Amino acid sequence: MKQTTTILVLAMLVCSLATMAQDTPRNARNNTGNRSAGLAWGDQGNGTYINPILNADYSDPDVIRVGEKYYMVASDFHFIGMQILESDDMVNWRVVTQVYDRFDLPGWDANAHYAGGSWAPAIRYHDGKFWVFFCTPDEGLFMTQAEHPEGPWSTLHCVKAVGKWEDPCPFWDEDGQAYLGRSRHGAGPIIIHKMSADGRQLLDDGVTVYTGPVAEGTKFLKRNGWYYLSIPEGGVGGGWQTILRSRNIYGPYEKRVVLEKGSTDINGPHQGAIVDTPEGEWWFYHFQEAGALGRVVHLQPMHWQDDWPVMGVDIDRNGIGEPVHVWTKPRVAAATTPHLPQTSDDFETTTLSPQWQWNHNPVDGAWSLTEHKGMLTLHALQAGHFAKARNTLTQKVMGYESEAVAAFDISHMAEGGRAGIACMGRTNELLGVMKRNGKYVLYRGNNEGETELKGIGGSKTLYLRLSLDISAKSIRFAYSTDNKTFTIAGEPFFVNAGFWKGIRLAIYHYNVTTDGGHVTLPWVRYEVKDI
Repeated sequence: MKQTTTILVLAMLVCSLATMAQDTPRNARNNTGNRSAGLAWGDQGNGTYINPILNADYSDPDVIRVGEKYYMVASDFHFIGMQILESDDMVNWRVVTQVYDRFDLPGWDANAHYAGGSWAPAIRYHDGKFWVFFCTPDEGLFMTQAEHPEGPWSTLHCVKAVGKWEDPCPFWDEDGQAYLGRSRHGAGPIIIHKMSADGRQLLDDGVTVYTGPVAEGTKFLKRNGWYYLSIPEGGVGGGWQTILRSRNIYGPYEKRVVLEKGSTDINGPHQGAIVDTPEGEWWFYHFQEAGALGRVVHLQPMHWQDDWPVMGVDIDRNGIGEPVHVWTKPRVAAATTPHLPQTSDDFETTTLSPQWQWNHNPVDGAWSLTEHKGMLTLHALQAGHFAKARNTLTQKVMGYESEAVAAFDISHMAEGGRAGIACMGRTNELLGVMKRNGKYVLYRGNNEGETELKGIGGSKTLYLRLSLDISAKSIRFAYSTDNKTFTIAGEPFFVNAGFWKGIRLAIYHYNVTTDGGHVTLPWVRYEVKDI
């Protein structure tokens, strides 16, 4: 009790100090988000962190440790392809690669799978290789593997072609027998299959080991002879974390709820990963549904008591842990400078930086980083409207307040072309330029249609800005012809999360009439402004 009281007092003091910390400018041309100290979340630069540690839509996170490094995957749904993040200290993360670059399946070349794609993946390290398993709601259970986290990753292998499976997790027992746990669409029950050691096929129809209230997202752990299933229950927005344990992988299982909202304002603290450190500490990652941002990532302290995990802090003394807001960072050997995942891009490399994700499958022949050196070139393909446009390039919106500016050379657009910046979510809001009757016209667009704002005149370089204030539910567009003086473009708006994903920054170029025309972008600058 005395130790817990001391920790709580220290936490409140740290929180107070954190609110006084000052942010410093980022290098917007840099391909990495190079700092986070002074933000209202994440690494505070003083040995503590404030939840969420990742204030962006890394939904259904799974995390493992390999040696002294940590690796994360998350659901990416219809955005291509699943990102691998790496950390030295469990709090600061960078995107290192993506495990696939397309789905060679029907509908993925026609933007027909919004809310489809990769759901709730699992990452594991076994037999000298990294393994990722995930289900898609329509096509089946998939697996890929790599010797190194940065790849190359093997071509996606369909372990089983089946619809409505979800949330798989592999497990290799000490005797070499492999298993796979999963649930069904609609959340539950928890089913365990025997699996071939190479992860390429299931060996039986599975055994149901648990049926609970919206039970899903199972993750395996074996410790001290106990088999543990860590499962989220109760649904995305209001659920809790449950632990099952048994001496036999098929049960019967004992049950204990280990983390809930309780007296905090952290709704639905569940679905994630139990991870240890080389120093012997234990931690739990989970998501929180956070409105327009999607599902953000929190980190909870954890320890073991009577062979049960104890997560967070039991503030209301009902025997169930509650999420912490601020805490001391994990004790790790690596010295890290606070940083965020990559955001801005100057397109100087010949491969696309991994923070970018295509909306559905890309058309590789219609974009390039080498056609015009140091620029991203987007060739317009025909589409009737934005949701069907190919080669729309996106990245996650990060933080409560942020701003993106994209530079466009529009001099080679064709008649009927549309190019610009967008905010994607349940609905889509666009600020762009169209070429109509040989003239360039600035316009606003959304799911309802397009509104012309003004002619561009002789300028062929255009700077489009997206400014987001999530807390105030206010998003604005602006434009400039010199990147110095910006003019507000239309009324403010707000976009909610949609299709199971948080809102996104997007860059687009398509043509409503025919294939033809191109734009080039020398850079996109995206700055997180939270303080």
